[in-house]
Amino acid sequence: MHEELRAALAGLLDGLPPKQAAQAVDRLIANYRGRTPTDAPVLRDRADVAAYAAYRMPATFEAVRAALTAFAARIPEWSPATHVDIGGGTGAATWATAATWEGHHSTVLDWAQPALDLGRELAEGILPDTRWQRGTIGEGLTVPPGTDLVTVSYVLGELRPEDRHAVVAAAATAQAVVLIEPGTPDGYLRIREARTQLIDAGLRIVAPCPHSDTCPIVPGEDWCHFAARVSRSSLHRQVKGGSLPYEDEKFSYVAATAFDATPAPARIVRKPQLRKGQVLLDLCTAHEALQRTTVTKRHGAQYREARDASWGDDWS
Repeated sequence: MHEELRAALAGLLDGLPPKQAAQAVDRLIANYRGRTPTDAPVLRDRADVAAYAAYRMPATFEAVRAALTAFAARIPEWSPATHVDIGGGTGAATWATAATWEGHHSTVLDWAQPALDLGRELAEGILPDTRWQRGTIGEGLTVPPGTDLVTVSYVLGELRPEDRHAVVAAAATAQAVVLIEPGTPDGYLRIREARTQLIDAGLRIVAPCPHSDTCPIVPGEDWCHFAARVSRSSLHRQVKGGSLPYEDEKFSYVAATAFDATPAPARIVRKPQLRKGQVLLDLCTAHEALQRTTVTKRHGAQYREARDASWGDDWS
């Protein structure tokens, strides 16, 4: 799915002056990081949408796929038949959902018609069972009864507080909800707020948290986030530059269900630190605590597992 998305994006900026694309990217980056909550679409025209798709879709896809993969690992017997992508724009989260599960119907709901049009164009022949629907993202939003999965990615930061609350409330009526925001302190706070709202609505937190109790992180001192590796294409470098062949997309997320599901006993919340004969793991545990665990060679198979462990993995 990653390569199919890259192929679909190729040539997207043909005919669009690089300076115009770069200016659109700069403005869109400021918006997606949540600096300008609004009650109007961020993606206004074809230039905006093309710039967004070229620069943001690969990173959004990888972040959402990483979150969905962690979620799916906790519910191996479950897969969605219906999926609604709220504020889905050009459909990056729908691509990520298709990379995680098969055989479902998706609806991409967004208020920007240019984004929906381009998303439909990119997905043609690849995501055939997808509906592209225009609608308001905010107060009055509803999700069709019986929806299995709702995704909301990089959207909450664009919304006013009352619209943000309405979106999370609508998402909470589904059987499963996955919310993703930029891995910034502000993005984490939005996820933390939404997490509380999901719990109050009766849902169970499945990932990344190993529990549905209060987050042990003290706001302002730290924030929970993870990273997904994104390879940079020539198209990406054309829009925004950058010398490295990759970048790490930082993201915060929460996944919850209305049905019984068992979260991991613990989650690795920092990059593991490798030392001679030992691995230091920073964990969020089921006992509402953040703790550092040292795994040494004396632990045998667990030591080998720790050496292969990555930031964001389950741990037991």
